[in-house]
Amino acid sequence: MVNKWDLIDKETNSVRDYTLKIKEAMEPFTDVPIIFISVLEKQRIFKAIETAVKVFENRSKRVPTHKLNDVMLPIIENRPPPSLKGKYVKIKFCTQLPGYYPQFAFFCNLPQYVKDPYKRFIENQLRSQFDFEGVPITIFMRKK
Repeated sequence: MVNKWDLIDKETNSVRDYTLKIKEAMEPFTDVPIIFISVLEKQRIFKAIETAVKVFENRSKRVPTHKLNDVMLPIIENRPPPSLKGKYVKIKFCTQLPGYYPQFAFFCNLPQYVKDPYKRFIENQLRSQFDFEGVPITIFMRKK
């Protein structure tokens, strides 16, 4: 939340410009919702509470395994992990692990060859497909 929004001289694109600056400053964490509020003027206070409730619901969200596989496996087939040392990684199955926040296990033949950029790609796909806005996601690569 960005407080004291009533003190800013606003123009046409003020919210967009400030949002871009904030996201640039928080760079690896660009999925966090940003809300501009003013407590003194009572602007968007309820929206802040609604967003906090939505993030809490996203944190406890469970995706059924069949739905997760139906959505993620075609995406992975279209953009597979890059080969390393002439070996190709084949992801066969994925599931959500029990926990306090979303954790996903992807079962493949060579988990040690899946690097962080591809894990970030999978995380971004999970966020866009299943609406995990504002919630940390952990990706585990496991041997099948």
